[in-house]
Order: sequence, then structure tokens, then C-alpha cells
Amino acid sequence: MNRETYLMGDTRGEIRDTGCEMIVVVTGMVGIDKKSYLQNVCQFAAKRGKALLLCNVGNMMYAEAPDIPPGKILDIPMKRLSSLRRSVFKDIIAKAEKAANLVVNTHATFRWRHGLFPAMDFDQMRQLGADMYICLIDGVAALHTRLVDEHSIEHCLKDLIVWREEEIIGTEMLCKGIDEKIPFYCLARGAEEETAETFYKLVFERSTKKTYLSFPMTHVGDIENVKKEIAEFRRLMKKFFICFDPADLEESYLPHYARQAGQKGLDFVELTVLGRTIRLDLHEVRQIERDINSQIYARDFLLIEQSDMIISFIPALGDGRAAISSGVERELQHAHEAAKEVYVIWTSKQPPSVFVTQTATKVFTDLNCAIEFFEKKRYIEKKV
Repeated sequence: MNRETYLMGDTRGEIRDTGCEMIVVVTGMVGIDKKSYLQNVCQFAAKRGKALLLCNVGNMMYAEAPDIPPGKILDIPMKRLSSLRRSVFKDIIAKAEKAANLVVNTHATFRWRHGLFPAMDFDQMRQLGADMYICLIDGVAALHTRLVDEHSIEHCLKDLIVWREEEIIGTEMLCKGIDEKIPFYCLARGAEEETAETFYKLVFERSTKKTYLSFPMTHVGDIENVKKEIAEFRRLMKKFFICFDPADLEESYLPHYARQAGQKGLDFVELTVLGRTIRLDLHEVRQIERDINSQIYARDFLLIEQSDMIISFIPALGDGRAAISSGVERELQHAHEAAKEVYVIWTSKQPPSVFVTQTATKVFTDLNCAIEFFEKKRYIEKKV
């Protein structure tokens, strides 16, 4: 098929004829393990009859320069690094002419001994003509664990917080610098389970509504029956929509764990990450508390802005009161001000406040009522 022609300011972008249906550029900082995640995405797509060619830029650069030892590619002179990268991207652009669908696994930026520098060139990215940019992110504890296990990169938790934000901003600037119309998404790798299905839907089910899931988190952390209700809400919504779920990257608990560790006289924070128990330096966790809180605020708003609508689930507590937090109220207000559709599932017998009803497109009393409404709106297929 003929690929869409993009307009670059006042100049017409290059027209390319290719058999490629979708080209997706995926970025993310070191430590996310994008390669295994994207391999799972490719397998998920293959089961649904969609062929995805995965190009791992790092692997291709090492294959082209066999004299460079593993893990040492960023130590070579910048001029050779740039030349090597451009050669690899030239090959990728050629592959795009033949592949059914192409995923490019790369970085937007690098932080190394040379400092902070870009990992791509605008002219080649324009020539590639990607249909979508996705920046993968993950929690600092998981990033730290993978870096310790798989890379010899000196870092502290503050470094990881900064690098993650730089990669998001760098990817968005690259995407929008090429063309404002190209969609950019920030997507968490997934805490409890990988978000491979969400990735697949973003690429291949683009008519499906993109939805931000809003619900209380720390406010109901120890109430088991409420946690089960929220889990069921998240499961059902992910079945029907493309969902951006704040619980897919959860690290707000770290400052709380740090306070508990300090009260016990410990100099470390112990937690379970990637299936095993690890220890984080107490001082480092305390150092990033403000960063964690500010990034949660900014990231959740970004996820709302890249969605078509917000669906907020407000469960009832044991005494009948609504388990609504200030964070959820702020999310509803932000979605309303961003001209998004705002849906609230209010299960409490206590009536919602005017601050909820005046920002909501519609309020439902339970999940089933919401699903029936979305069926009537043809947002989802009707149950047989």
C-alpha cells in the first residue's frame, strides 16, 4: 500500500512506496529490557495473524562492528558511533520496504561518559516515516534490579528517575519535531503482567477507544474486598478498551517503605521486585521521594492526555462511604478540562459531590450499567 504523505512545515515529506502497513519506533532507557518485551509483542501479534519484524538497533550495531566487545559500544569515539548507527538505520529503512509491519527498538537519548546525547538522527527518522512512537517506561526498583544483573552501569536511584524522564521528553520531541500528527504514547512495561496486549491494540486496533483507568490506590491498599473490586474493574476495561493503567507502574509505596525502614533503624528498604527480594539504599530512596510524587502527577496527566476518555471506578468502603481520593478527583478535573469523555462508576450509596457530577459525562451505579452504556454507544461489541 502507499504510505501516507506527511507534511513537514511548509515542505512536503518524501513519498515512499512500501508494503509496510505499520512502522513503530519504540524507545526506552537502559534497564527496561525492551528486547524481550517486544519479542513477546511479536509472538502475541503472530497468534493473531499479524507479522511483525523486530529490528533491535543495539544488536544490529554490534553485528556490524564485531571488533567491539559486548557492553563497550558507547565507549568508542562519537564519530564512529554516529557512523555505525547511521549505517544500521539505513539497513532498517531498506527493510521497511519489504516488511509487513516493522518495530524499531532503539533509544531516544543516551547518558554515558560522554554525557547526554541523542541516539537518532532526524533526517533518517523522517526517511523511515514511522506511524507511531512509543516510549516504554518501568519502575525504578525494576530498572535498578536489571541494571545490576545485566549491565555494568554505575548509577543511583536519582539517576534512573532523571534518565526515565529524559527518555520520555526526548522521544516526544523527536516525534513531534518530525510531524505533529504522528501519535506518541508513553506506555508502562507492566508491574503485575506485561502490557503486550495494550501495545498490540495501539498498533493494530486503532479504532478502539483509548482509556485512562482511574481508581483509588494507596487510599484502599489494605482493604481486600475493595482491592478485588478494583482488580475486576481493571480486568474488564482492559478486555474492552486500550487502557492506560497507572497501576502498571507503581512506586508510590517506596517513600512509605523508607519511613518504615527508618523507624526500625535500618539503612535499607527491602521489597519484592521481578519475583525476588532486593534491598535498596535507604538514603537513595529518601532522595527521590519528591521526584516520585512529581512524576506520578505529571505521568498520570500525560496518560490522560493521550487517551480518548477516562473511566473512574469509585468503590464503597465497609461503612458505605465512597473511597474517592484527592488524586482521583484531580484526574477527573484534568480530563474534563482536556475535553475528554469522563465516566464515573460510583458504587457507594452516598451520593457523589457536585465536583464529580459537574465534570462527569455520565455517572453509573455499577460496572454492568457502564458496560451496557458502552455497548449502546458502540464503543464495545455487544455481549452475545
